[in-house]
Amino acid sequence: MRLIVAAVGAPRDPALAAAIREYEARAARYWPLEIREVKAEPARGADAAAVMEKEGERLLAALPPGAQAVACDAGGTAMTSEQFAEWLQRERESARDVGFLIGGAYGLSPAVRKRAQRCLSLAPFTLAHELARLVLAEQLYRAGTIRRGEPYHK
Repeated sequence: MRLIVAAVGAPRDPALAAAIREYEARAARYWPLEIREVKAEPARGADAAAVMEKEGERLLAALPPGAQAVACDAGGTAMTSEQFAEWLQRERESARDVGFLIGGAYGLSPAVRKRAQRCLSLAPFTLAHELARLVLAEQLYRAGTIRRGEPYHK
């Protein structure tokens, strides 16, 4: 089982990029983790639906065949950190790859939402896609510490 984080674009802010890399590296100590950044579609003056569609195609292409797709979206199901850790452990035991999909500035396309077996809320409000990636990375790390009974999660 691998965890794949497929996200539109690379973080532009150096401090935010460093924080994302830090938590992704921490999470990789607990889970087989792959990061797949897909090209952001130029959005200036473009139709939002067309941008989402093109970015969605790239996100779906970044998933390995047979992977469970998890759309990260404010309208998804919320889990506590403990519930998330338990769910990840069950997925690990099933040996099925899990791909977390993080959209760009306009969010996830209808095709991505349709392909997703699960829709996960990282917060009850909309997050900038770079912040969503940071929150996901931190929660993947936290889930690993919970599963191992380490003191990070209090």
